[in-house]
Amino acid sequence: MKPINIEAPQFEYDPEDPEGYRAAGVRLGPLVGAEQLGATVYDIPPGQSICPYHYEHSEEEWLIVLAGTPTLRNPEGVEPLAPWDVVCFKRGPEGAHKVTNDTDRPVRVLFFSEVSPVAVSVYPDSDKIGVFTPGRIDNVMVRRSSTVEYFDGERGS
Repeated sequence: MKPINIEAPQFEYDPEDPEGYRAAGVRLGPLVGAEQLGATVYDIPPGQSICPYHYEHSEEEWLIVLAGTPTLRNPEGVEPLAPWDVVCFKRGPEGAHKVTNDTDRPVRVLFFSEVSPVAVSVYPDSDKIGVFTPGRIDNVMVRRSSTVEYFDGERGS
């Protein structure tokens, strides 16, 4: 088991992230051989967010602020966080959250959670639901309005 230092990790940006969501991250789990827990350190430039406002059905998430003063949006409203603040986002709507850097300095945060083979995320602002599967084989992002009945398209025996 080899330790890694997260003071200055090799952050990666996703070139497909749109303006407003251009945060860099480094996933720690694969680097340390983790199987049950996942963790990511994010570097959030000014004016950017990690991801849209959402909540998880599959996993509880925790946030630790490492540097800077990010803004947290949650079901109770919007509030600033400070270095070393810790927040737990429970499963379901009460754990909805969005982390944004509204300052003119970089923000660094650590998110961690249990690892679920299948994850379901809900995005209330855009009324979408995402299902994320191993290997991305059956991933899907849909609007709630696109729902179909359970037996839709099925044939009897």
